[in-house]
Amino acid sequence: MFGSYSKEKQSRLEKPMLFAAIGLMLIGVAFIFSASTASDPRSQLWLKQVIFYLLGAGLAVAFCVLDYHSWSRWSLVAYWGMILLLVAVLIFGTRRGGAKRWIDLGFFQFQPSEFAKLAFIFMQASFLSRPLEELRLFQIFVKAIVLTTIPFLLILKEPDLGSALVFFPISLTMMYVAGVDSKYLRRFLFGVGVLISLIVADVLFAPKNWQIKLENYQRQRLLVYFGKDFAGDQASPTERKRLREVQRQKSYQIEQALISVGSGGFAGKGWRQGTQNALGFLPRGAAHNDFIFSVIAEEKGFLGSVTVLVLYTVVLFGGIKIAGQARDRLGKLLAVGIVTLLFSHVFINIGMNIRLMPVTGIPLPLLSYGGSSVLCSLIAIGILQNIYIYRRTY
Repeated sequence: MFGSYSKEKQSRLEKPMLFAAIGLMLIGVAFIFSASTASDPRSQLWLKQVIFYLLGAGLAVAFCVLDYHSWSRWSLVAYWGMILLLVAVLIFGTRRGGAKRWIDLGFFQFQPSEFAKLAFIFMQASFLSRPLEELRLFQIFVKAIVLTTIPFLLILKEPDLGSALVFFPISLTMMYVAGVDSKYLRRFLFGVGVLISLIVADVLFAPKNWQIKLENYQRQRLLVYFGKDFAGDQASPTERKRLREVQRQKSYQIEQALISVGSGGFAGKGWRQGTQNALGFLPRGAAHNDFIFSVIAEEKGFLGSVTVLVLYTVVLFGGIKIAGQARDRLGKLLAVGIVTLLFSHVFINIGMNIRLMPVTGIPLPLLSYGGSSVLCSLIAIGILQNIYIYRRTY
């Protein structure tokens, strides 16, 4: 009985997405090995990544076989549980580079913000799975925004601007697909656009005494992104020299990433032959995670970069197809939320590597080194497969 059940389920998997995810994991292992062993031949990061992939695959299967409605019943518990963990990380978290983003479990550096994204998607999908007449009410829009803002503010406090910003694209896309009145969404987007414009104008043009209060690193990243001189017109020669040195240091990562991407040419320099990586111009601590795309682009060139983009396209379009075939509003919204999450990560990370986006510490799904990111990405794939499997059950 169980053998026939398993065969029936396996025959209904969204196979192109599955094979694309496996392809990304194989590429991830190969280039984490290349990036990490360039400076330390004894590095075992690639082996740890394999273990994360295996654990993630097990979790993906668990989330794949049990009907997503069963998981959704726990969405409220998962959401508030993650909120408590986000509070806990601000109090008890491990500090690295001025940020508290991890809880040290000894064998594993647990990053609650990654899991909070999935818990939020389940919560928002459950909340928005209501009659269309209710979704048109203003108070429903306000409650959905509040559900989004709570984890956003807690993650921003860590600080982790990249992960925090992902919540609003996910939320607004899910609300649009659910049928929330578009005039509320337009007004909200207009307000956000005005706020962002004011912040950018403030960073670039406002006198120091009039500037909006931002974290210093956030202001510096925006100045680097727009190519603005750190030293204002009123800076003394000594201060100007100091600030330009700071600017050089803050610009270093993105400049080296761009050199890596550009120097790969059409076919690349060859696996483990990238000089930017091997000689340490790409930062040792970031080449295997935030800047893994630059390593791939240098060593496998345009062909390698396009291969990665094609694999992500297969995953994302598979998710869109699953959303279109979902049997109910809950399944559709879960799929839309996950696709938006994956797209946001891919767009921001690769955009950061080629200077389309400011530098933020956001991982590239299934490629960047990191346990929490890998586990959440594979759980997300498992949920999408779940929605696909049960699309014709009722």
